[in-house]
Amino acid sequence: MNTPIIDFVRRYQERGGVRLHMPGHKGRRHLGMEQTDITEIAGADELYHPSGIIRESEENAARLFDAGRTVYSTEGSSLCIRAMTYLALLHGRSLGRRPVILAGRNAHKALLSACALLDAEVDWLYPEDGGSLISCRISPDALRQRLDERSEKPAAVYVTSPDYLGNCLDIAGLAAVCRLYGVPLLVDNAHGAYLKFLRPDLHPLSLGADVCCDSAHKTLPVLTGGAYLHIGKNAPPFFSENADRAMALFSSTSPSYLILQSLDACNAELAEGYGNQLADMVQVLDHLKTKLSQFGYTLLGDEPLKLTVAPKSFGCTGDALHGLLRAQGMECEFSDQDFLTMMFTPDTPEHDIARLETVLLSVPRKPTLNLPPPPLPHPEKALSLRNALLSPSREIPVSQAEGRILTDAHLSCPPCVPIIAWGERIDRNAIRCFQYYGIETCTVAAE
Repeated sequence: MNTPIIDFVRRYQERGGVRLHMPGHKGRRHLGMEQTDITEIAGADELYHPSGIIRESEENAARLFDAGRTVYSTEGSSLCIRAMTYLALLHGRSLGRRPVILAGRNAHKALLSACALLDAEVDWLYPEDGGSLISCRISPDALRQRLDERSEKPAAVYVTSPDYLGNCLDIAGLAAVCRLYGVPLLVDNAHGAYLKFLRPDLHPLSLGADVCCDSAHKTLPVLTGGAYLHIGKNAPPFFSENADRAMALFSSTSPSYLILQSLDACNAELAEGYGNQLADMVQVLDHLKTKLSQFGYTLLGDEPLKLTVAPKSFGCTGDALHGLLRAQGMECEFSDQDFLTMMFTPDTPEHDIARLETVLLSVPRKPTLNLPPPPLPHPEKALSLRNALLSPSREIPVSQAEGRILTDAHLSCPPCVPIIAWGERIDRNAIRCFQYYGIETCTVAAE
């Protein structure tokens, strides 16, 4: 029996490439946990009914993040997104509210799948500046206006911050608006677990969010799949009281004890000088960003550990620039026609950053590419998320899809942000977006 996944990872490790992508341990941790991979034997506790060692470790994490409650996930932030959506809808129902989430348009696919499974709907908050598929800037004033316009309160407001390009929203301002209207604020903070340990502290819970998810594995030294569901100290008690129930509803009954051990080990690392290591790396990256800006690159985002380049002003696409770096043994987190995103942590060796700087500063500048992406579609909603997901469907070429109802989103991860949601009618602008992002087929309701 061959082992293609193990063989691939082993070959990648042996190449000694520069890891400008997640997970946060950057391949430098020799965890040696294989012999300690166990299951829920006596004394090992139970992840979503914890009363022993798991509960103790989660409480350690809650103290580190100053959370009212922290629950571990071994299935990434996707599980946490589904759980916090369920919690918000259940809480809203207890208050007599309809199952509607008011969400930023760049929401992860997991939000849509959760709402479809729970027979809820998403009311989109579109970016004020036109935005892009991945970014959705929402100001507190815009949120206040939308809540004023609604005849009834949504079950929750849901935003993504930081986004895949490193843009951060005014979470403190959004949280203040949500408190004013009595609506919980949920934050997909998958890319920002480390924000708690910056000075000043920029974590969503510290800025007033009620509930958030953190992908620990994205930026902290944790195995892939390790994540947190955090509930704020000032959130309605309902959320903490029902958190285990919500996670258990969507999770596997076989959690990885390797991932749990890495989350547990991370607590000790975060408590022992991590903030100083983080500050040092932020300083190194600030220096790199200054050099790249002076060289002529257009940089985006305000997230300290992310470097996002918009290279069309430099005469090439994000994919082409990624190709140049890949040829030098550097694999980045994400690229498309418009952007190239790289992720760093305190575990990124400084000599790797120096290698990256050398390559980027040797790229010859070419005439600007004036090829903007098409505007985001604002399609008609034809079916509910649930009915669309359960409809008989067939796959057709995107070129033949105008007027049809989407029943599944063909998209890659990253960034896992649907161009349009299932249940929406595909219009000409949606087709332009599909084609721009290289999507050739889509799944539509059968006629």
